[in-house]
Order: sequence, then structure tokens, then C-alpha cells
Amino acid sequence: MKKIEELVLIDGSGYIFRAYYALPRMNRSDGLPVNAVFGFCNMLLKQLEQLQNEKGGNVSVAIIFDAARKTFRNEIFSEYKANRSDPPDDLVPQFEIIKKIPTVFNLCSIELPGYEADDLIASYSKEAKKKGIRVTIVSSDKDLMQLVSEDIIMLDPIKNKEIGRKEVYEKFGVYPENVIDVQALAGDSTDNIPGVPGIGVKTAAELINQYGTLEKLLKSAHEIKQNKRRETLIENKDKALISKQLVTLKHDSPTKRDLSEFILKDIDKDKLYKFLREMEFN
Repeated sequence: MKKIEELVLIDGSGYIFRAYYALPRMNRSDGLPVNAVFGFCNMLLKQLEQLQNEKGGNVSVAIIFDAARKTFRNEIFSEYKANRSDPPDDLVPQFEIIKKIPTVFNLCSIELPGYEADDLIASYSKEAKKKGIRVTIVSSDKDLMQLVSEDIIMLDPIKNKEIGRKEVYEKFGVYPENVIDVQALAGDSTDNIPGVPGIGVKTAAELINQYGTLEKLLKSAHEIKQNKRRETLIENKDKALISKQLVTLKHDSPTKRDLSEFILKDIDKDKLYKFLREMEFN
């Protein structure tokens, strides 16, 4: 068996929405909307070609999807992601088709009820790192930036830009190991993570750079000279700690697939062409 030198984890759920919003509505002759399916195939094919050209054969690839909207985080905070609207009506019937696409490309596809794709990416990244395998996470999701290290980088699939420690610092004002502290303070309206009212990313970064961690900051909050900042930190301590639980990715979610299963294999062209004909992608 080939020795795996690099593991590439593709954020499949992120691909779906990027593909959907990048293309105008497309319908198959029977009326089935397929613009997200078409966009997903194009993005995946482009990524695979790039990997084969740049990495050669000793690379493993897996596509990671969200299984459902409800996860263990809803048990911690019932309002987590509660403000998110339902996906567009014409995207809903495309989900099931898209989740079958990895098998058409002879790739592994992974999802796990109760966990988000980000948690699985975190867990497989940790497993690979333990085995001395480099990791590339194909996503631009800021929540994954906490995973970046010397051995784990991100690749923005749209800008084709690598995101390392330097780029994380440019975005958050802290290095990856402190990203969760900054996110816990700043909160996130998209995911309905409360954070501390009135504290944004810039202020959060200043505080974390000064105190080191969220816990140390909250312990020393009474020392802060600015009255409003001191009071809001003391009053919203519980919100900050809950927010940190919500933004922290689980590195110990069940990884039921062995990394050897992800080794990049040749595409079965007949199987792929059959699928493309069924979708009427000429």
C-alpha cells in the first residue's frame, strides 16, 4: 500500500452553497433543479485535477458533509443556529444527489449524525497529524482556522489561496491557538453564538493578546479600567464560556474510517459519464 504523505479534507457542505449561489437556476428536462449539482461537480473536478498535478499519487482525499442541522451544540445552547433560514426550495432536492457525487468520482464521503462537518474535519486532522501526515483543509470557513498549524493548512477553493498561521493572524489578530477565545468573545450572529455584547473581533483580539486566554481574562475582568467593558465582561461571563464551548471543534468525534480508505483512486469514467448523462450535463 502507498504511504500517505498528505490528507486532503474537502468541506463538502461549504461546496454545496458556494456552487448553488455561483450559478443561475438550471433545470433538467424533467424540471429537477441541478445548478448546485453542476457547480459541485465542476468544483470537485477542478480540485482533483489540481491535486493530481501538484501532489502526485501519495495523497488521500475525503469529502466531509454536515449530516443534519441539530447537533450536540443544540444541547449546550438550544438557540444555536436558530436564526438560520431554511435552504432555498430549489436547493433542497439537490442535497441528496450531491451527497452521492463523491462515490461517482471514486472518493470517500463522510457524515455523522450529531456532529458538524467541521468536527469531523478536526478529528481526522488530529488523527493524520499524529501519524505524521500533512493535512490540507479545502474550505474558507473561518471556524476551521483554529485547526491551522505547521502541519495543517487551509486552501480557499475560490481564491485558490493557502491559509496558514500568518493569514489567520491577519484575519483574527491572534494565532490559531487563540482563535476560539476571540470567537467566544466576539460571538457570531450567523450561528447565533451570543459572545459578549459590544465586543467585536478587534477588541477581543486585543484582550486575548493582553490576558492570554478567555478564562484568564474573565478571572481578571474586575481589573479592567474601562467601566463599560469591565461591567459587560463580568455580566456576560456565562455567555462567553458557553460561546467558547460552541465554537470549539471536537477533536474526538468518532472517526470510523481508516485513513488508508481515502487514498486517491482513478475515476471510473463509465460510472462518471453515466451520472453526467443522467443529469443532462453535456
